Amino acid sequence: MNDRAKKLRIDLKPLKRLGIDEIALRKGQGDYIVVLVDLDRKIPIGFVRSRKQEEIRKELEGWGKEVLEQIIEVSMDLSGNYKGLINKLIPKAEVVADRFHVTKIVPEELKTARNDLQKANKENKNVNEKKKIEEALKQSKYALLKNEKDLTEKQKIKLEEIREVVPLLGKMHQQKEEFRRVFEDAKNWGDGASKLLDWMETAKETYKDSVGTICRWFGEVTNYFENRTTNGVVEGINNKLKLIKRSGYGFRNFDNFKLRSLICWHLDIGRA
Repeated sequence: MNDRAKKLRIDLKPLKRLGIDEIALRKGQGDYIVVLVDLDRKIPIGFVRSRKQEEIRKELEGWGKEVLEQIIEVSMDLSGNYKGLINKLIPKAEVVADRFHVTKIVPEELKTARNDLQKANKENKNVNEKKKIEEALKQSKYALLKNEKDLTEKQKIKLEEIREVVPLLGKMHQQKEEFRRVFEDAKNWGDGASKLLDWMETAKETYKDSVGTICRWFGEVTNYFENRTTNGVVEGINNKLKLIKRSGYGFRNFDNFKLRSLICWHLDIGRA
């Protein structure tokens, strides 16, 4: 084991943009580890055995002050677990809220609204209205949540039915599409921030939770419009890590999983 570890060449000198994400070491056990990724080189450069700030702090401080001072961007989700720590340890870096995590909060709130309407309709005393709403909401999940440009003909028909029978969901669907276009069409930070503020004003009643989250993370969310840094690379790496985990039948030992994973990207075969 020690011989293998010595062959790992984890070079942190080129690190400029850092991605932070999580993966479950054992599914369903709440046993999460933190994955640290060099976004430019598209490789994992570290693992932390838990989401506790103290553990993450030890890992990052172990890289040395020189490495931390050269990092210019850190991309993360909206959990808030790391933001304060990153601001303290890497003050020169801009924290960027990962676009994937940002753009999924609005569809999640739309899905919740749909489910709530389905439940509320069960208590509807107007039999005809109840049946009409029930039929409109039946098999409507993908018609509401998929990008409108990707809908099948059947889903387009269902969406029109929803707009007619349940105007609130029709309005929320339109706002969901407008939110997605903010991130697709923004030309720069000013344009993106302005469009996002306009969207928040129109959606503050229908998407209260999403607007609240964006308000709390506004600086980090709009930092995306500067360089369009995302954790998409991290998601791809996480998929490979899940394969490694499955091949090990779900690692119970963090150190074994860490070494097995780093070997896939950092083992110096030429010096074996």
